[in-house]
Amino acid sequence: MTTLLSDTLIPDYATDRDIEIEADGTWPLSIHRFDAVTAAALRAAEAAGRPLLVRGAPGVGKSQTARAAAAFAGRPFLSLVIDGRTEADDLKWRFDAVGRLGDAASPGGVKPALRYVRPQALWWAYDWAGAQAQWAQALDAGPPPFTLPTAAAADTPPWQAASGRAVLLIDEIDKADPDLPNALLEVLANNGFTVPHGPAAPVRCSDATRPLVLITTNEERELPQAFLRRCLVVMLELPADPQALLDHLVQMGERHQQLLIRRRQRKPAERCTPPVLRAAAEQLAEARANAAAAGEYLPGTAEYLDLVRALATLYPRDAKEQLQQLGVLKQFALHKSLPGGG
Repeated sequence: MTTLLSDTLIPDYATDRDIEIEADGTWPLSIHRFDAVTAAALRAAEAAGRPLLVRGAPGVGKSQTARAAAAFAGRPFLSLVIDGRTEADDLKWRFDAVGRLGDAASPGGVKPALRYVRPQALWWAYDWAGAQAQWAQALDAGPPPFTLPTAAAADTPPWQAASGRAVLLIDEIDKADPDLPNALLEVLANNGFTVPHGPAAPVRCSDATRPLVLITTNEERELPQAFLRRCLVVMLELPADPQALLDHLVQMGERHQQLLIRRRQRKPAERCTPPVLRAAAEQLAEARANAAAAGEYLPGTAEYLDLVRALATLYPRDAKEQLQQLGVLKQFALHKSLPGGG
């Protein structure tokens, strides 16, 4: 179901069903279910025209939330991971200075500067058709970095570059130099940017076609106050109640292994029974409690799924052996800090 708001279709992100997320590049096949708070936050961010800052510990599903939002609405998913060397322009465009220098020494000589400009994630998110056209004329650009979705949810109209919102994930913003978040907000607030050596007209989007931007942080560095003021914020956490945590993990483990079997990425025998899933969840809960008390890294859902997959793959059709080997494998999947908290 979608809601028409200011000539923009805002999905009513379902909380009562699983969303299958296709493999895309290095992103694996996965499955996701929105909780009510996250679904409301996504809708609010779209309605307000603000980026959604997704906070939480590693492995709780921050990046997957963006992938699931795109999959549910049948929108293009664009992503980039931030590191300490990332600059604001890297999100918008890249100029192939090395290629231009090489052409200067070749018989054909240097081509027009526009031929060395390659659109990056924000350009594609703001102006898909324009980025596509620019990529086609860029020298030695290779295949486009982003593609349109092949299918949308049954109740969602087909995505159109001229009228739909893409979903842009800016991952791990806390790893960036402090100047990058503020520079990024200027671009998002202005709905556009200019490209040196690029098209004469700025790259722009309208309020109706502004991308849904999700920005994740692992809280490794404090973000600027000006940046926080201009974001909507949602915190992703595993359930605090011990029983709710166990139930959540067991359900997630069962859904993931069913998906992999259904898609023929795992043999039907390569699965864990509910008792094994619960025993693995209990081990994760214990490891989290011990790590929290020691001030160490807290293992999360990613570690739990790794543990379940290892048990199912190594000891198929043998729940007894899986339970016995759980005590061995848990040390590799769940304990990632050095002795003494290092």
